[in-house]
Amino acid sequence: MVKKVKMDKVKNEKQLMPLLVPYEPEEFWQRIREIVSEEINRLNKTPVTTEYTVPGLTYKPLYKIEEVCAIFMISKPTVYEWIKADILRPFKVQSRVFFLWEDIQQLIKGK
Repeated sequence: MVKKVKMDKVKNEKQLMPLLVPYEPEEFWQRIREIVSEEINRLNKTPVTTEYTVPGLTYKPLYKIEEVCAIFMISKPTVYEWIKADILRPFKVQSRVFFLWEDIQQLIKGK
């Protein structure tokens, strides 16, 4: 026989769901915190490099969208908005989109 329970009673009760991991709950959450902390530290230690090592070139002439995002600390949708607003000009090479260093410099200088 199914017992009927009022909905307010069910909403007010705190139901705990068991964690199906081989750790105690506090130990599990502590381990998750450690892993997240390690990953954040690892990501902070690896800077985005935009160096170009080709003999004869002193700067990188073309930048990918990810590199533009890293330079200006913006998201891809912002870059797309800049393209629509003619703030930044994209150049397509086969199926990839690149941006000229000169255009990026102009944006940095605020022209």
